Amino acid sequence: MTTSVQLDWLKLAEQIVQGYSVTPEEALAILQSDDAELLTVMQASYRIRREHYGNKVKLNMIVNAKSGMCPEDCGYCSQSIVSEAPIEKYAWLTKEKILEGARESIRRKAGTYCIVASGRRPSNREMEHVVEAVKEIRATTDLKVCCCLGFLSEQHAAQLAEAGVHRYNHNLNTSRDNYANITTTHTYDQRVDTVKQAAASGMSPCSGAIFGMGESLEERVQIAFALKELDADSIPCNFLNAIDGTLMEGRKELTPRMCLKILAMMRFVNPSKEIRIAGGREVNLRSLQPLGLYAANSIFIGDYLTTSGQAHAADWGMIEDMGFEIEECAL
Repeated sequence: MTTSVQLDWLKLAEQIVQGYSVTPEEALAILQSDDAELLTVMQASYRIRREHYGNKVKLNMIVNAKSGMCPEDCGYCSQSIVSEAPIEKYAWLTKEKILEGARESIRRKAGTYCIVASGRRPSNREMEHVVEAVKEIRATTDLKVCCCLGFLSEQHAAQLAEAGVHRYNHNLNTSRDNYANITTTHTYDQRVDTVKQAAASGMSPCSGAIFGMGESLEERVQIAFALKELDADSIPCNFLNAIDGTLMEGRKELTPRMCLKILAMMRFVNPSKEIRIAGGREVNLRSLQPLGLYAANSIFIGDYLTTSGQAHAADWGMIEDMGFEIEECAL
């Protein structure tokens, strides 16, 4: 797919607000646009974002409930079996530690609490452990609970939904054509099936991507439309943080300006969905982080799985400085 389309970004945004769906060619034009048009592109994406979310920003906090020891060979991941990254490795956190994380989520004004565990899929025993924790979180807080535990069976999906899990995350990570370059121990279609399984159980599907892993501009557009087809309610946009010791160590393909164009493109293609600036935002967007909020209406706050995020007070300040407001209750 190639394009030399010249677009009126503000006019296109108004058309989208009125119900128009952008074409792949128009989406690609955003990524190919001249940097001189960047502020206009962001203004246009903010018009769409404001229509659906006003000036509210959703905060999400992660707890890494099980770290490392994963049998998958994902090249970007420090927890992969092929990674030599010096990370902390541990089996499941106790229920008390998971609950403590939920309380910390509230202190940080994060309305969504994400329980994440490394591994291909949870065992029955691990599922019971998560279910017990989720039930107590639901009984004692007003948090929206998200889980990210790997591949799901129909039975496990039903258990999580019954326990009160609102959302299940399983990222597509990259395009179908690029997938074999990222991992060989599972397929793109298995990831798609898991997102569909989560949705079929009644949980809200959350799925996004990691950009900067060798995908072309066209493939970035393909990812956006694949997520639209899956009807993902929440779309985390991660930007590769090439951790030393992983197969992608030293890779650097993104500029802060391209990250902004990716966020804008995601908003144009998925206008009503929660677009979240996720892992790698600090090291990729750098000083342009605040501008990302013109397209995205959600961010992760605090640390990620094995990498550090910026201080939560700095995120609060960034949101306030931009004239936005934290949406503390995500229900």
